[in-house]
Amino acid sequence: MAQTMEHIMTYPGMDDAAVRSAMEGAVRIVRANLEKFTYGFKSSSSTDGFYEVIENVDWTNGFWTGAIWLAYEYTKEECFRDAALVHVDSFLERIEKKTAVNHHDMGFLYSLSCVAAYKLTGSEKAKRAALLAADQLAGRFREVGGFLQAWGNVGEPKEYRLIIDCLLNLPLLYWASEVSGDPSYAEKAESHIRTAMKCVVRPDYSTYHTYFINMETGEPDHGVTHQGNRNDSAWARGQAWGIYGIALSYRYLKNPEYMDLFCKVTDYFLAHLPEDLVPYWDFDFDTGSTQPRDSSASAAAICGILEMSQYLDEEKRTVYLAAADRMLRALADHCQNQDLQKSDGILLHGTYAKKTPTNTCLDIGVDECNTWGDYFFMEALTRRMKQWNPYW
Repeated sequence: MAQTMEHIMTYPGMDDAAVRSAMEGAVRIVRANLEKFTYGFKSSSSTDGFYEVIENVDWTNGFWTGAIWLAYEYTKEECFRDAALVHVDSFLERIEKKTAVNHHDMGFLYSLSCVAAYKLTGSEKAKRAALLAADQLAGRFREVGGFLQAWGNVGEPKEYRLIIDCLLNLPLLYWASEVSGDPSYAEKAESHIRTAMKCVVRPDYSTYHTYFINMETGEPDHGVTHQGNRNDSAWARGQAWGIYGIALSYRYLKNPEYMDLFCKVTDYFLAHLPEDLVPYWDFDFDTGSTQPRDSSASAAAICGILEMSQYLDEEKRTVYLAAADRMLRALADHCQNQDLQKSDGILLHGTYAKKTPTNTCLDIGVDECNTWGDYFFMEALTRRMKQWNPYW
């Protein structure tokens, strides 16, 4: 671990005043965006620095609502609460009409919008929407293999797979069991992470993005990438989903195996950070590369470290918190937007998807802001300032 941390510890840490200043800057941007994005949603990523207005139809819409809730928690200003509750109405309508919900991203959508609203305001409408979303997610559970199918119609042979991103959707199911008293939601989530941990984590503790399951036997079949540089590379945001997703399931399950896996997956991420601590979009690339960065991967990983730190022994907690503090400082130094004339996003230098000869992507949001990067940066700052009750 000391060798892993060596290049990170040369970077300065972030004091409380700097954290608060960064949060003030983020909240200023959220406030400035309310007029444009209260009755509409932000596109998943910016174009030339600015988000477009879209309807509530993308897998990413919850991140903008989550950022509004974080701004409300920080300021207690009613303008943020009112705007986020307008979004709750939209999310309820979306799940009731089943608009663009034939995928696994119900947690990204409903934990950060409606579970957050229920926790912060007691909204029964938000609770109803989130439970309907949990039903939608639970319906994607495949008994053969014991996992939540990511994409496509359930049971479709060419899409009989899980993806590492889904670890962040599992908390919606844990929450649904807690508030409904129905253990089946959490049972499906626990089965999914057991299956995922058998196949997406490689022997060197890098991770696959997607993994196909044999429809006949339920056994792991083969891993491929969708958004990484190649099948055997470590896509930076996928590695971050692993860090945070494992930490969140540990929160609910307290399985000691997941604590050990968290440390090893996190160590891989830290060891592969470049000198300025802002990861490239895939860990095939290192200091000096001309490839684009993905600031959102770092923001999500920081949140995972801060989540798990409360359960680690003192020695490990100290080390990982020091790493997270320096990674957060690097984002504030190199990626935080300070100029609303330049961009209406919060965190610059994100990458949604980068096309390569071996993946199935198009170039989307390359060296742009994206809504999850904005959200996770604000969540990391919130976690750094106080003991926070997660929306997850």
